[in-house]
Amino acid sequence: MGFATAGDGTQIFFKDGGGDGQPIVFSHGWPLSSDAWDNQFLHFGMNGFRVVAHDRRGHGKSGRTWDHNDLDTYADDLAAVMDHLDLTKVVLVGHSTGGGEVTRYIGRHGNARVAKLVLVGAIPPLMLKTPANPEGTPMEAFDGIRKGVFDDRSQFFKDLTMPFYGFNRPGAKISEGLRESFWLMGMEAGIKGAYDCIKAFSETDQTEDCRKVEVPTLIIHGDDDQIVPIQAAAMKSARLIRNATLKVYPGAPHGLAQTMADRFNADLMDFIGS
Repeated sequence: MGFATAGDGTQIFFKDGGGDGQPIVFSHGWPLSSDAWDNQFLHFGMNGFRVVAHDRRGHGKSGRTWDHNDLDTYADDLAAVMDHLDLTKVVLVGHSTGGGEVTRYIGRHGNARVAKLVLVGAIPPLMLKTPANPEGTPMEAFDGIRKGVFDDRSQFFKDLTMPFYGFNRPGAKISEGLRESFWLMGMEAGIKGAYDCIKAFSETDQTEDCRKVEVPTLIIHGDDDQIVPIQAAAMKSARLIRNATLKVYPGAPHGLAQTMADRFNADLMDFIGS
């Protein structure tokens, strides 16, 4: 474990473990932290890979800033971690907002340190519904998220776990432990960073970032994702990224890396080895 120093002096917490094999860098979703990747961190670390996961600024153990909670800065913070550890031939894995972060990283910092890219339930190219993006989610929905975080984020995060993991579907096996873990990570985030990140993940157009990706890319998305609907996300990013493979998980929720860890880990392992 350690800290990398961002361009504005903010301390970015990271975990660095596993073996001396190819590095895999994991970027988490909102409002979580690097601990969201614990299953993958352990699995791939025990299989000889070097595993790195960081906490986004304003989240987990990283520094909290009042301003600059946006995708440009998140990507630059990731670059600070990558440069600090001098990582090369990296497999970049991003979930949800983290998918936007790793894609914006390539958009701003290029492909030189990256061997492969994996987007999981990721936000690119644009979540917000606009005239040019009619499949997107209306602004009213994001305003509702902001209100939930502002009014009572503790209850809002607890409630969010149900659609996030598909626990609100008939017959779903609910893990109260997973719900509590999500809540804990959410409450570790700073309120301003968590609030600002809603705008970052919903309104940032990453069309051009997707077009700048030059490495083989695996896009995994559940067709029952209630947080980042597949039509405005994976279906479009798979067309924008030149060397992309799309895997759709039937009936899978947003948090599929946790609820379907064995399948996800196997697909990620196959992709890395391909």
